[in-house]
Amino acid sequence: MDFAAYWPGPLYEPGALPAPSRKSLVIACVLFLLTLCTCLAAGTQFATAYANNQAASLDEWVKAFTLFYKNPAGLAAGIPFAVTLLTILLAHELGHFFACRHHGIRASYPFFIPFPSLIGTFGAFILIRSAIRTRRALFDVGASGPLMGFVFAIPALIYGVAHAKFVPGIADPKQAEVIFGAPLALRAIASWLHPEAAVGQLLLHPVGRAAWVGLFATALNLLPGGQLDGGHILRSVSERLHRVVSWGLPAFLVVLGYVQHHRLLWYLWAAILFAINFLRVAPIQDRTPLNTWRRFGAAVSLALLILCFMAVPFVTPDRPEPPATTQSSVH
Repeated sequence: MDFAAYWPGPLYEPGALPAPSRKSLVIACVLFLLTLCTCLAAGTQFATAYANNQAASLDEWVKAFTLFYKNPAGLAAGIPFAVTLLTILLAHELGHFFACRHHGIRASYPFFIPFPSLIGTFGAFILIRSAIRTRRALFDVGASGPLMGFVFAIPALIYGVAHAKFVPGIADPKQAEVIFGAPLALRAIASWLHPEAAVGQLLLHPVGRAAWVGLFATALNLLPGGQLDGGHILRSVSERLHRVVSWGLPAFLVVLGYVQHHRLLWYLWAAILFAINFLRVAPIQDRTPLNTWRRFGAAVSLALLILCFMAVPFVTPDRPEPPATTQSSVH
């Protein structure tokens, strides 16, 4: 996901801002290519499931990875998912990057995180290498990423829902290996395009599933704590409220994980947020309040969090083991 790491440093004039090093560019390119590979494997699995009117399958995901050495051309089916997801994540990170350049803040190129999983990646991040010393710059840097990512995700989600298939029983815990949650944005678009179908019975096109991952990443980034994007936005509005929420949010996520029986995800995210609360943050020197448009943008960011957040993003049902066969012998 998106994190911003801070080091004390000077502000630069936009025209004099030094470019990131070639080494960081090489690292960014290598990580992008590795993430492209993991996303192609994930996308191939989603494309196979879509073609066969089936839910996502961990077994098929493993088979997709074997295509890298068995039949690389077979990974072409994963291109729609991979390109859509990487575009959304890149738009998110470039929103941060250009906001930093606009305010004379030194930042790295976007670094993608390859993660061999069902969704193909653990997101992306940039490193911010100089202090953000004004409230307005803090807001612009924090809000630009989620807003840009959401702008790119919604058209992809509309396409994915428009081309979704109605498959009764697709979310049956007795059959599906993975059941994906439905954020409010998905529910709203599904009720518009498929008013006759329950959102849980829709099998999204791989492009739509990539948009779902983009919304999931947006929701995690917009959580209003620490140095997440939502934390930057909240801190630009009220430093005192930011301190209170940053320490309370991990406890909330622990409770959420316990109540929803979805403990691994929320316990892990709570631990991450608790840890980043100890990172050093440069003080805000210019406390000029946000103007009207930025206050409106803060309200929009809160609305995006509500539209994208899922208390239960995905479920892996406990599937019963097949009954053991018994053999009888005749003496």
